[in-house]
Amino acid sequence: MFLFDVPPVSYRDPWEASYSTRFADLCKGERRVAYFYDNPDNSTFRYRIYNMMQAMSLTANEIGASYFHLGDEEHIDAIVERADVIVFCRTRYSLMMMRVALAAKERGKRVLFDVDDFVFNVDYIHLILNTLDVDTEPSAVWDFWYAYIGRIGSMLKLCDEAIATNEFLAQRISEFTGRPVHVIPNFLNREQLDVSDRIYEQKARQNFRRDGRFHLGYFSGSPSHNKDLGLVEEALAELLSRRSDVVVRVAGYMEIKGPLAAFRDRIEFLPFRDFVNLQHAIGEVEINLMPLQDNLFTNCKSELKYFDAAVVGTLSVASPVYTYSKAIQDGHNGFLASDHQWYSTLTRLVEASPSEMASWIQAAREDARVRYGWNSQAGLIETVLFPADGAAGAVGRKAQLLLSENPCREGAR
Repeated sequence: MFLFDVPPVSYRDPWEASYSTRFADLCKGERRVAYFYDNPDNSTFRYRIYNMMQAMSLTANEIGASYFHLGDEEHIDAIVERADVIVFCRTRYSLMMMRVALAAKERGKRVLFDVDDFVFNVDYIHLILNTLDVDTEPSAVWDFWYAYIGRIGSMLKLCDEAIATNEFLAQRISEFTGRPVHVIPNFLNREQLDVSDRIYEQKARQNFRRDGRFHLGYFSGSPSHNKDLGLVEEALAELLSRRSDVVVRVAGYMEIKGPLAAFRDRIEFLPFRDFVNLQHAIGEVEINLMPLQDNLFTNCKSELKYFDAAVVGTLSVASPVYTYSKAIQDGHNGFLASDHQWYSTLTRLVEASPSEMASWIQAAREDARVRYGWNSQAGLIETVLFPADGAAGAVGRKAQLLLSENPCREGAR
């Protein structure tokens, strides 16, 4: 385990603001974008709204950006009147959200839908539930998922354009809606980057000093990832049986079963942490485990687990699904491992020299900071939200090419 003494951060969610404050933020710029989300939270809202707003406020020119939610229904007309662009983020269909979309269209505003996961097409509910290891016996499970995904899909189809986190997901949206799709990746916000810089810099100054144990971290710790962790259980158990200095760290709750159950005394469980202080836990481990099943649902996932780890100097080993393969250059800034390669890959890393590890870590860190830092994103966001002269912009044009290649394009409209 890496050693450093960067203190935990006293953190409070910065998006708990009053309506008047949020409306004032919208009105600050000459060009204005209003994001709509059901209720602010620490997951999708953070990556797809808060981070976007922060990047624009700190680096973009004269753009006012703010967010609104179900509690702001009485203010719909004022919000829509002031905004130039409306973005619904993973929003479920409701009377309020429908009213916002129709009011915006009547006023000639751009209306987009931002979604970070393959959760809008009810034709794939069986695949999604199987991937997430959901107990499908109760009837209420089907009621919830058909309502949840169906409402997101209906809201998506109300919008004129969409935004996705990667090209694979963009293609799925194109097939579903027949509309233009833009790509804005997930990225690190300023708070994450600030604490990550302190962690990495101290680790580097200490030549990546360790305590003698080798920690493998799994930071998707919920039962919905049981099948993902199952992909590496045998490899981890074999490694634990051969190396007494190897420890597995799991953030959150997982059902440890199968061959790993025999090594419970060498599995550390970490309680929930806010996204800033989670960087401390990730920064302590040598290897970040990113196993993922390979199917249509999982290939739509973003690479956020890679850059969250890379920026604090932790190397990732990942399944070679679409986005992980795009982010990781195998053997340079991380490693890709098919199901049968996990044991050999992990063994190689556990036995690697300090200089080899440092080289891989530095490459990952540089890549994460350059490609996924908040201060590198404003230009792309601005291009998507406010395309020059009415054009779709470079990213939009790329997504429209995806659409033009879709044989179902005409029928989907």
